[in-house]
Amino acid sequence: MNILIRLIISAIAVLVTDLLLPGVSLGDMSQTNGLLTAVLVAAVLGLLNAVLKPLLILLTLPVTVVTLGLFLLVINAVIVLIAARLIPGFTVESFWWALGFSLLLSFITSVLSSFDGGSRREEM
Repeated sequence: MNILIRLIISAIAVLVTDLLLPGVSLGDMSQTNGLLTAVLVAAVLGLLNAVLKPLLILLTLPVTVVTLGLFLLVINAVIVLIAARLIPGFTVESFWWALGFSLLLSFITSVLSSFDGGSRREEM
């Protein structure tokens, strides 16, 4: 159930980010295609972050250390660009829009996740 809640939160964050950034598009929102694309983008980004991101971090570790971790922003943008290539209907105009999308998506997801009361557990 926790995965489903995370997927819904991520899909909502993708929709909000699509509304805020003109360089990112989920397609036609008047039909359900845009909503399905948002859920698909959230699922693919979650999968890419779980599988590909650790490998990219490991391969680019020297560059990440030299840039004091700022290269992780580039890795996030590249993952968004890969997702845009994989998902029909999801378009990102450039690397800079992908970078803005990843930053804004991360912020919106953390704000929405803070409203989730189920993640807090009381100590016994």
